[in-house]
Amino acid sequence: MKKNKAKKWMKFRHRVVRNILFAILGPYSCLKFGIKIEPFREQEKRPYLILLNHQTSFDQFFVGLAFKGPVYYVASEDLFSNGLVSKLIKFLVEPIPIKKQTTDVKAVMNCIRVAKEGGTIAIAPEGNRTYSGKTEYMNPSIAPLARKLKVPIALYRIEGGYGVQPRWSDVVRRGKMRGYVSRVITPEEIAALSEEELLSAIKEGLYVNEAVNDGEFHHKKRAEYLERAAYVCPFCGLSEFESNADVIECKKCGRKFRYLPTKQLEGVGFDSPFQFFDDWYEYQQDFVNNLDVLQYVEKPMYCDTAAFFEVIPYNKKVRLAKRVSLSLFGDRIEVKTENEHLVFLFDETAAVTVLGRNKLNIYHGGKIYQIKSGKRFNALKYVNIFHRYKNLKSGENDGKFLGL
Repeated sequence: MKKNKAKKWMKFRHRVVRNILFAILGPYSCLKFGIKIEPFREQEKRPYLILLNHQTSFDQFFVGLAFKGPVYYVASEDLFSNGLVSKLIKFLVEPIPIKKQTTDVKAVMNCIRVAKEGGTIAIAPEGNRTYSGKTEYMNPSIAPLARKLKVPIALYRIEGGYGVQPRWSDVVRRGKMRGYVSRVITPEEIAALSEEELLSAIKEGLYVNEAVNDGEFHHKKRAEYLERAAYVCPFCGLSEFESNADVIECKKCGRKFRYLPTKQLEGVGFDSPFQFFDDWYEYQQDFVNNLDVLQYVEKPMYCDTAAFFEVIPYNKKVRLAKRVSLSLFGDRIEVKTENEHLVFLFDETAAVTVLGRNKLNIYHGGKIYQIKSGKRFNALKYVNIFHRYKNLKSGENDGKFLGL
């Protein structure tokens, strides 16, 4: 009897889909995002590990347009938990699933499998799109993974993406972008570098800081939904904001900031303490890193309303309640429905993450819960406060990492 051969990850249809998308998305990308995509002419027929900085919701397509043949993207479990849509994506392009905020051995094994089959793999080591315009924290585990794959690394740098489509915004601005391979690290170079040196080379090759006046990005709704990223006011501390057109206003003190086409900020009737939002973002991080969150265990820091779901990984999302009361305390998140009062103590919670523009995932008791609120919902503060609590409880009073 013949032994059943293991099914290959790579399929002929993936190449067909890639070629169809190339013909459609090439012109679309240039028109919609104003991007100049530089083809990677050194690729030939070799598989690569593509590492990219993450700026826009369209980054994976920019990568696909720069490289020949299908690219297999490592994607979080959220992409695979949308029922029929997820099944269609899996059939067409077969992304490599990974469980966010965990050490996913299966994902590593799948990457090795694809590399051995001669497939090119793409990963965004940040795991998150930048809120500030600056390349964010990269998990050090990317270095040992890159070493295991035994293929050359192509560092794909995207510039101008934050100006064109900030993570906190729903609109694409008129401006210029560029996508290109900034460096190739050969297997011989990888073998000669320590993991610290390799990680440093990856960070250096992908680092972008767009808190500079390097062009203009035009749209009448330039500041709209900036409150998804801002929750600390330089004048009154923890606060809430509301945006409209090109202005964002603190709901406590009433001060307004205008977001200019140059990405700069100006105070409306006063001198802004920040030149760019990155300056504000850094101030906000410093504020939280000096905050004693344990003083907020009796009264909530923030209250929101939202829809409440359970995520069944790699399957679907089940809506548990259409509308819940959501409360953020210094040591927990509380969710109240008509019939239930759920308490997610940070001590018992594995992770709190933000997905997309403003979805919130809570990993608790072996389950994944998802919060979806209105367009102005700020999920980032829940992630930051969770990590600040964890830092304090672990004795890392000076710990700086707040989840992104």
